[in-house]
Amino acid sequence: MTQTYRVTWAMAALLVCLTWRPAGAGSQPVVGQTTQAESGMVLIPAGEFTMGSDKSDPAPPKGFVMLKPRFLDERPAHKVNVPAFWIDAYEVTNGQYIEFVQAAKRATPPFWENDRYPSGTADQPVTQIKWADAREYCQRNGKRLPTEAEWEKAARGMDGREFPWGNEFDAKKANTGLSTQRGLVPVGSFAAGKSPYGVYDLAGNVWEWVEDWYQPYPGSTYTSDYFGERMKVIRGGGWEGTHHDSSHQYRAAYRFFAPPDLPLGDVGFRCAKDAHPSKK
Repeated sequence: MTQTYRVTWAMAALLVCLTWRPAGAGSQPVVGQTTQAESGMVLIPAGEFTMGSDKSDPAPPKGFVMLKPRFLDERPAHKVNVPAFWIDAYEVTNGQYIEFVQAAKRATPPFWENDRYPSGTADQPVTQIKWADAREYCQRNGKRLPTEAEWEKAARGMDGREFPWGNEFDAKKANTGLSTQRGLVPVGSFAAGKSPYGVYDLAGNVWEWVEDWYQPYPGSTYTSDYFGERMKVIRGGGWEGTHHDSSHQYRAAYRFFAPPDLPLGDVGFRCAKDAHPSKK
């Protein structure tokens, strides 16, 4: 049976339409790129990578009003040296989040009923989580939210690729507005779309909170009324997407933003953790 929930962001930035479908049988996939000490996480090695892009932005897609140009807040492309860190191989699921709700005595997400997530959705990413709740979940598990730079490096690797899997968009490799799913799917469902480090769902399924405020990059000439300490960055693009006729929002360099105290139906998160010298 299908249950439909709809949430609208009054700012009209994200059109968040939730279609909850039972996730079929099966549990969360086994991660091959982890150690016993950091179960469920992937180690991203230290090193320099290219963050952002120098793409031009002649016009937004027809028929859709965007709160920002497509590429200008990604400019300029710049080198960032990121220390080694761990990042969750998968987005945090409903099944994982309920343990936090019960232990920390926190309110459940708005779409849950009787303090439980909908039947069949244990392996789907949790959504409608405020930024502060996502951060607290990570902290209670000895982790933190990834920085924007960490998230982008985990998605695009050292070779500056456009998408986690390469430079060409492929609707079969992610749960996006251009694929056929039309709803959330269990995390790790698109193995062919994982990043060069083995991190899943960095494009599609849900947008993801990161640590940073929405700010211009060093050397940027682009200005925005949304810059400052009022919006948090979200990354990755959701299954619904802000529009359906373009793949650019699923690029590893694409940035968007949302109010941190607004729980959105197409936004989830994953956690990260510092890699100490003794952990290799």
